[in-house]
Amino acid sequence: MQFSELWLRSFVSPDLDSDALGHLLTMAGLEVEEQDGVAAVFSKVVVAQIIEAEKHPNADKLRVCKVDAGQGELLQIVCGAPNAAAGIRIPCALVGADLAGFGIKAAKLRGVESFGMLCSAKELGISDESSGLLVLPEDAPVGTDLRDYLALNDTLFTIKLTPNRADCLSLSGIAREVAALTGQPLSLPACEPVAAVIGDSRAIVLDAAEACPRYSGRIIRGVDAKAPTPEWMKQRLARSGIRSISALVDVTNYVMLELGQPLHAFDEAKLGGKIHVRFPKAGEQVLLLNGQTVTPAADTLLIADETRALALAGIMGGEDSGITLDTTDLFLESAFFAPDAIAGRARAYGFSSDASYRFERGVDFALAGQAIERATRLILDICGGQPGPVVDAVEAGKLPQRKPIRLRAARVRRVLGIELSADEVAGMFGRLNLQVVREGDDFVVTPPSYRFDLEIEEDLIEEIARLHGYDNIPVRAPKGPISMLPRPEAKRDTMFVRRLVAGREYQEVINFAFVEEAWEKDFGGNADPVRLANPIASQMSVMRSTLIGGLVANLVTNRKRQTNRVRVFEIGRCFAKDPAGRPVEGYYQPVRIAALAGGLARPEQWGESNRNVDFYDVKADLEALLFPRVAEFERAAHPALHPGRSARVLLDGRAIGVIGELHPVWVQRYELGTAPVVFEIELDALLETRTPAYREVSRFPAVTRDLALVVDQQVSAASLLKGLQSVAPAIVQHIELFDQYQGKGIEPNRKSLAFRVVMQETQRTLEDAEVDAAMIALTRHAEDSLGAKLRA
Repeated sequence: MQFSELWLRSFVSPDLDSDALGHLLTMAGLEVEEQDGVAAVFSKVVVAQIIEAEKHPNADKLRVCKVDAGQGELLQIVCGAPNAAAGIRIPCALVGADLAGFGIKAAKLRGVESFGMLCSAKELGISDESSGLLVLPEDAPVGTDLRDYLALNDTLFTIKLTPNRADCLSLSGIAREVAALTGQPLSLPACEPVAAVIGDSRAIVLDAAEACPRYSGRIIRGVDAKAPTPEWMKQRLARSGIRSISALVDVTNYVMLELGQPLHAFDEAKLGGKIHVRFPKAGEQVLLLNGQTVTPAADTLLIADETRALALAGIMGGEDSGITLDTTDLFLESAFFAPDAIAGRARAYGFSSDASYRFERGVDFALAGQAIERATRLILDICGGQPGPVVDAVEAGKLPQRKPIRLRAARVRRVLGIELSADEVAGMFGRLNLQVVREGDDFVVTPPSYRFDLEIEEDLIEEIARLHGYDNIPVRAPKGPISMLPRPEAKRDTMFVRRLVAGREYQEVINFAFVEEAWEKDFGGNADPVRLANPIASQMSVMRSTLIGGLVANLVTNRKRQTNRVRVFEIGRCFAKDPAGRPVEGYYQPVRIAALAGGLARPEQWGESNRNVDFYDVKADLEALLFPRVAEFERAAHPALHPGRSARVLLDGRAIGVIGELHPVWVQRYELGTAPVVFEIELDALLETRTPAYREVSRFPAVTRDLALVVDQQVSAASLLKGLQSVAPAIVQHIELFDQYQGKGIEPNRKSLAFRVVMQETQRTLEDAEVDAAMIALTRHAEDSLGAKLRA
């Protein structure tokens, strides 16, 4: 909201300069966004009158003027303005004047002496545009300093209000704030009732009392709509950003700015019968003042007479019933519309208005009567006329209620951290015009009708903080013991895991948890995902139960940009219905880590031939992340993965996730070219590790033997390795698979698995008999439990 400082000071004038006043408002919650003078800085510019204006003898576009500037003698000034004419009163910059750094001196223009300069509004910094000299009213006193005459020693404030402070969308509301903050006396405009001179009135019917519980109106006959708007009113309107239209319209705008109550005037001759406040009928249309014809929605409140709709209530009047310069009789309305009945309606029709901006935030429901009396008095003073009685239709039970709020002194001290006496708190409430009843250490406070924002105890505490001054609340640094938090060696944090994965050349991505429903079916086999009640987009209608879909989408994006090597990972929360079938509050939200590698296994280089990433590349990455813990991998099916190239990941016998190549169907559907390899595991599996334990390093040589076993095709290397490890004697330090063979020399449906067995003692050198016995034990176990045979 923009307003004039001088206008504000006519209500309350604290002993503060403009900058201090702006800081006061900002610290009170009325943030000052802009603070500018109404004109440029200039001096020695006075009101003058052109007595004579003759053509310059040596220039077609210049005039030689004789000017009375109140200096005792006429000044000769050469002027090039097209509207320079005898008899008009204009600003005159005298010799020695300073126009924003430009000095005025006596000079010769085309051989004619000039002693001063006649000014336009643009040259004085009053307006950005100008077509000639600034013409002043005929009664402007000659010789008067122009800054004083036009009140140019004024500052324009533009404040940014939060939606809850609609009471400050007026000069009266801001003045109340300044008076409360400074303790200065407040002098608001008089809104004395205007006695009716005629008995004419128009009945009002509240057909939608929930949306409009109060509507006041009065007829004023015999007005002069062509009467000029007073200069002081034009000036205040202009400095508030509102253009002067006509006296009657200007009065309604002026009262809205002054008191905060939007008003509207109808041409009385264009109305028929009672005034109805109702919702629209089917197909009903309204031609608005902005020239737009709208078909109101069913929830848009209308003002209507007995035959037609006249206006959108609280938003904009209608063209057909609006006042013109030929209007002689008018019907003036002042109403209270519930914020919920106005909010968003104007925007739905593609525009906004000052009235709707105020009504949708909340207007004082007790203000309608005062505003109509104030507007009536101004209309009578400016345009004349005879007022009728005010008709005030009220549904008192449906007006907002201001309920008492209990404030505890102890709560104030706890929230603000300062000690305030009960008298100090009561004094602040008194300055805010709040009704207060003391009950021991508590205050029972009843807000006035214009304070929509005061509903709970914390609202009152905020008022105390504002009036006490946020600057006056001491800043105390928090005190407390600082100690190192324990960090077990067997526990890693998420950032450590991120660094580990990034160290394997994966780049972290962050995807939406809202995904396409098709992704859940394709990559999670989830036919019943968690659905969103209000999705932000149709392709984001469900919550993800797997991270794989997002990583595949990242790969698709990179493939379209011809990226031939992609390695990405994500740590995120997944959402799924509880397997026990519990309701919404039973959803569980595991945090998982997933990674995807696609394209080349290594960056292109001259020393190594190109090959695509495979299952074992990603398996090695996963094993490195789990180290020193060792995971097991067993064949398993997964909806997103290739049925013959996927596995379940187990850690200490617990399934923690899956790994595998993406299913060929999805590779083709999403146009990925070559199949990427992905893994997805529970994050907590990576956060847990093993505490390092000391083990003596042997000084004696190790003995290495190879053991090649032929087993059935369906026997996995992992199961065979696990069996060998379970029966290995103490001297066996390590067993690892180093070869797998199928083909010549091996029976069909059989395969050869070769293991390297490392044996060592810390106190002595092993003897051949011990080594042979250990190898026999391993071989015998493989033969007995898995039907293995020693390969010849």
